[in-house]
Amino acid sequence: MRRIKAPFEAFAALVLRPMLAALMLLAALDTAQAAPGTIMVFGDSLMAGLGLPAGDGLVPRLEAALRADGLDVTLINASVSGDTSADGLARLDWALAERPDAVILELGANDMLRGLPVADLRANLSALLERCKAENLPVFIAGIYANRSLGDDYVAAFEATYAELAAQYGAPLYPFLLDGVALDPALNQPDMLHPNADGVGVIVSRLAPVAAEWLRGLK
Repeated sequence: MRRIKAPFEAFAALVLRPMLAALMLLAALDTAQAAPGTIMVFGDSLMAGLGLPAGDGLVPRLEAALRADGLDVTLINASVSGDTSADGLARLDWALAERPDAVILELGANDMLRGLPVADLRANLSALLERCKAENLPVFIAGIYANRSLGDDYVAAFEATYAELAAQYGAPLYPFLLDGVALDPALNQPDMLHPNADGVGVIVSRLAPVAAEWLRGLK
């Protein structure tokens, strides 16, 4: 004998189940639209992974951390060891040919190490940010602290440059890429400038949550 569905069963079959399937589809579509996609990391030797095996560099480990956090993101490492902000600006158009969806910008350490004028750093970073703005590319700035031996005036002007440009261009700022690592022999290579594998681990553990929050805000 054929069983007659109860009213609620019929309602669930006709209305609730299709509605639930539609909501799940919308959620999936929204997630896909919010996926951050391809991020270009544009920096110097700190991002290029100087002195480390390829897999131990900051960029691949940051990508792994972001993916482990549920972000479907690919990081393109467009960093060049030794680059100053002027060097970065000179090659930016070439790098943007990769057509990234957003940029992590880390430049200025070599300007500081060479004692280059802060005004030049500001002009170069501003030009980089303007170029990214013209391409509608969101930018996340990873800043650098200056060596205190350069004097109070230089240090203050250098570090203020990152904060002021971040505010001007509406870019999130991670103030000091080497936070928790700088000057610690256990976390640096013998030159005391570049993190070793353990140091990279510390950087990623601190940087990844901040970068993830930024990426989740991208649409």
